[in-house]
Amino acid sequence: MKNRDFLLTVLASSALLIAAPVGAQPANAPIRLVVPYAAGGPIDVTARALAERVKDELGTVIIENKPGAGGNIGADAVAKAAPDGLTIGIAATATNAVNPWLYSKMPFDAATAFAPITQMVRVPNVLVMNAETAKRLKIESLRDLIAYAKANPGKLNYGSGGNGSAGHLAGEMFKKEAGIFAVHIPYNGGNPAQLALLSGQVDFNFDNLATAAPNIRSGKLKAIAVTTAERSNALPEVPTVAATLKGFSIDTWWGLVAPAGTPAPVVEKLNRAFVAALNAPETKTRFATLLAEPVSSTPAQFGAFMKSELAKYEKVVKATGAKVD
Repeated sequence: MKNRDFLLTVLASSALLIAAPVGAQPANAPIRLVVPYAAGGPIDVTARALAERVKDELGTVIIENKPGAGGNIGADAVAKAAPDGLTIGIAATATNAVNPWLYSKMPFDAATAFAPITQMVRVPNVLVMNAETAKRLKIESLRDLIAYAKANPGKLNYGSGGNGSAGHLAGEMFKKEAGIFAVHIPYNGGNPAQLALLSGQVDFNFDNLATAAPNIRSGKLKAIAVTTAERSNALPEVPTVAATLKGFSIDTWWGLVAPAGTPAPVVEKLNRAFVAALNAPETKTRFATLLAEPVSSTPAQFGAFMKSELAKYEKVVKATGAKVD
């Protein structure tokens, strides 16, 4: 009798395990959204804004900041989390496209460790010159800049926030596509690089639009071109680099991912909720203050985009020879 009761108990427990779908979320369990950067930055602010907007559909979404190692620590926490839909995180240009080529050892495989949910944001970079330098050199457009560089090889220089930074990689990609040479001067961060440009120590920079905008508006910097494939709503009068150098596109982006193996129905539910939040007029207004453009996509579209970005930056990073370890 005891053996029969034990067997029935085991069978009942097994039936419950089989009946419970993989990735099923416990009732009222909060979702953890890992941001691989410090609190207060644009990525953190946009993540918190979306977390607030999806709570009616998904319940509580808790933001957990895990900065360090260029974003790798937080991204790795997502990669190694249980694929149950209760841990999601931010994938960004650095963590999922640049770092795999900058770091000799990565704690996760950017190509296989994540299940894409949706892209969130695109922030244009902008090629800016010191306004007085541009006036002195009679440079009004990107064509003027390229023509001057070709006629005066090695006389132009540009600054960046350091080897392997977004500004460095954009500058090297620009030099390659334009067929010009300009000296790269790395600084210890984006702010020192901008100060060098404002003081005339360097001739041009590729800067984040949100950072450069105040000095563009004040007339201290001249916006030559934005690096997105299309013009930016924040600077609609400024042409794209692609208008002169066909196919040129390099910007800062981030989106949402879950651990690889997260069931498709769970990913689809997350996608629906976050896409609705991204498309809400309130979100667009909030993001506009950061000069960031909401970008929603299907999981397949975001996955294909990240794959293409990973391949693009492999070429750019290897061409620069940049390494951080």
